Amino acid sequence: MKITRETDYALRIMRCLARRGDFTGAATVALETEVPARFTQKILRKLSQGGLVISRRGSAGGYSLSRPAEDINMLQIIEIIDGPISIFDCKDDDLACPGCSCVYNQIFGELSEQISAKLRSVTLDMVI
Repeated sequence: MKITRETDYALRIMRCLARRGDFTGAATVALETEVPARFTQKILRKLSQGGLVISRRGSAGGYSLSRPAEDINMLQIIEIIDGPISIFDCKDDDLACPGCSCVYNQIFGELSEQISAKLRSVTLDMVI
């Protein structure tokens, strides 16, 4: 499993919003996180649709966390951007595996669960 560039950007953006604690414009977020502006907008939209970020229009508008940083974990951010954690294709729901009872299914399934559990245990306030 490798974290995608988009997920890396999303983690930076969420950390920025958590540090700032108030509504922040997308341009400011892009500048502070060194994420290209076009990606910042796209990622903020995904995070908003996923319920982790809220947006407000107007001169005092921008983006903010939808809830306290201690109530947002790394797994939530990653899954909004990239979908569920799966380190082995056989564990992807979209793929039919001819040998689903194979030993790899169990090993990599358990490993995926352990990774998910660890990411679930790390909240945004822990990385500010």
